[in-house]
Amino acid sequence: MLYRSLAWQGDALGELRLLDQTRLPGETIYRHCTTIEQVWQAIRELCVRGAPAIGVSAAYGVVLGVRAFVHPTLETVKQATNYLRTSRPTAVNLFWALDRMDAAAEKYFHKPEGQLIELLLATAQDIEDEDVETSRSIGEFGSHLIPDGGGVLTHCNTGALATAEYGTALAAIIMAWEQGKRFTVFADETRPLLQGARLTAWELQQHGIPCTLICDNMAAQVMREGKVQLAIVGADRIAANGDTANKIGTYGVAILCNYHKLPFFVAAPQSTFDLNLADGTGIPIEQRHADEITQAFGKRTAPVDVAIYNPAFDVTPASLISGIVTEHGIIQPVNAEEIARRLR
Repeated sequence: MLYRSLAWQGDALGELRLLDQTRLPGETIYRHCTTIEQVWQAIRELCVRGAPAIGVSAAYGVVLGVRAFVHPTLETVKQATNYLRTSRPTAVNLFWALDRMDAAAEKYFHKPEGQLIELLLATAQDIEDEDVETSRSIGEFGSHLIPDGGGVLTHCNTGALATAEYGTALAAIIMAWEQGKRFTVFADETRPLLQGARLTAWELQQHGIPCTLICDNMAAQVMREGKVQLAIVGADRIAANGDTANKIGTYGVAILCNYHKLPFFVAAPQSTFDLNLADGTGIPIEQRHADEITQAFGKRTAPVDVAIYNPAFDVTPASLISGIVTEHGIIQPVNAEEIARRLR
């Protein structure tokens, strides 16, 4: 890959290096995290974002948190994982990765202190390596959906910046291009923080793939003009019945695809499924600060003291989703029975 969203550097005494996505596309700046507090802040401030990347970063954050203690214990590990759970509420990969770190600690807590930290680091590295392989598989399965010719619409950012490598929805697009298919990607700018404009357009340029940036409210017109044949997006949490939480605005794209009779696909790893939730009504929706709307990039664009509602995610009903691309293949139809059968 031309770039990596995250990388652990060194041994158990090393550091977590994060590509600061709040500075793209203007600057390529890296944050060097040596404490758990720095990782928590990086997740909260969207320096690292995307459900899989958040999970991997949090796993490494546990290592940094535990090694800060002279005599780490099992309670020390739980303290670290509980702290990182408070960084963001919606992306279930965060909690999945932290649960896995807890399980590793319970398995190895009787080991000498130095070995415990090394084993936690090995678990975090396993989570990262598995995410790379998972993303590659999602890209391969999803690439077959991408039409040769025409256009593909995507929302927010789902590439290597959102994962340990490759991506989810954007991995399918990139691999389709590498297979020789030719098409145009229409990228929603993705208000209010412009992840589509700042990140997706930048990633596609790195790969030499034609990208047309549009405002979020232009998607309907682009579909009406016949410029788009398919939409594919990522996910932050998927309920047992297929209801999917993703970046705010995704629900609207799904409704538009349904009206224009266009396929709407979700691409996500198995770790994004929360089978403990029967449907999307139980998915917690993160509420972000009003400043992200009123003065997102340092310039005030709304009156002082105006009321602001700023949910970071919305939930798309399973009935609007044509299929879910996972590392195990494409789940179709999208319902509780088929999801349970494919993921059990």
